[in-house]
Amino acid sequence: MASHHELGKKGEALAAAFLRGKGHRVLHTNWRWGKKEIDIISEHERLIIFTEVKTRSSSLFGWPEEAVDVHKSDLLQRAASRYLEQYDHEPLDIRFDIIAITFSSEENYELLHLVDAIS
Repeated sequence: MASHHELGKKGEALAAAFLRGKGHRVLHTNWRWGKKEIDIISEHERLIIFTEVKTRSSSLFGWPEEAVDVHKSDLLQRAASRYLEQYDHEPLDIRFDIIAITFSSEENYELLHLVDAIS
C-alpha cells in the first residue's frame, strides 16, 4: 500500500474526479490559508461546496469520516470564511461535505459522500 501522504493524494484525486462526475466544477484543490487547508472547493447548483477528504487504507483504526471532529470542523469553517472574503463568487449559499475513502487494496476502494455533513 502507498505511503500515508501518497494515499491521501490518491484519495483527493479520486474525490475530485467523483465530484466532477456529479457535475461539480472544481475551483481549487488543497487551498491554503495559513496552516489551514481545504481539500476541495467546488461549485454546483449555485452552491460553493467545501469538501474535506479523508482516506484510510483500512477501517482498523476507525472509519475515515470519524476523523472529522469538532476541531477539524471549526478549522474548515474558519478557512472557508477566509476563502469567501478573498474570492467573489456568484452563488451565495455554501455547504460543507465530507468524502470518506477506504481502500481494501491498491485499486479497490469504497467512497462515501456525506452531503452537508458539517454545520
